Amino acid sequence: MSVSETTREQAAAQLLGAYESGKPIAPLTEQFEGLDVEDAYDIQLRQVSAWTAGGARIAGHKVGLTARPMQRQLGVDEPDFGHLLDSHFHSEHTPVEIGKYIQPKAEPEIAFVLGTSLSGPGVSAAQAAAAVEYVLPALEIIDSRVADWRIKLPDTVADNASCGGVVLGSRPTRLADVDLSLTGCLFLKNGRIADTGAGGAVLGSPLNALVWLANTLGALGTELEAGEVILPGSLTAALPVRPGDTVTAHFDRLGSVTADFAPAPRNEDLSR
Repeated sequence: MSVSETTREQAAAQLLGAYESGKPIAPLTEQFEGLDVEDAYDIQLRQVSAWTAGGARIAGHKVGLTARPMQRQLGVDEPDFGHLLDSHFHSEHTPVEIGKYIQPKAEPEIAFVLGTSLSGPGVSAAQAAAAVEYVLPALEIIDSRVADWRIKLPDTVADNASCGGVVLGSRPTRLADVDLSLTGCLFLKNGRIADTGAGGAVLGSPLNALVWLANTLGALGTELEAGEVILPGSLTAALPVRPGDTVTAHFDRLGSVTADFAPAPRNEDLSR
């Protein structure tokens, strides 16, 4: 690690404070010279420890930076990961309170639900597939506690891989019944097609992201547990969302999932 424990503690406190205040912070990489990815994961885990100490439960993990253009933009050649807590999950049929987020965007993903645990390193694609009980259409709400999404890799890693929330669809599909790499997606915002994509945009197949996560976490001594939800990465570019928006992802052979964002209270300032 390149920065002191005191610095990492200060960085974690800033990010935790941003959740409470709703006000973003300056990029950590600009505040703390030398902060690297190893530091960033330590900062992420300090926040996870604070959340679980407060009663939250780890319900899964997410993989980010699976799209090659985003990797090139941040100058990396592999994904990153974050933690999903039980508090991150929203019901598909209940409006999402957008006011809890700072600068949210939505992404369509194919969520894995594990039937058995996965423990790397050394997990193969066949072993990962065997551990999946079913897949679900999903929408990830990404958010950044860093001002204006002005992030470098350590910034997003420290910020729990820019995790915000998850909306899961209600139609489970067996992995054997679909080719995830060829699964197409129509991404709609307020009833209009905003983007299209396919599973192949996620490291060639979302299953490859699950393999990467199991092996990466396994090397750190962490096991993916049965029942966990794994978000492997987005099939399209992320869409900014505002109060009153509705986004829907239609997946070939998997069904669809919709997130309704609650309208703003009357007279609320929508400038941010």
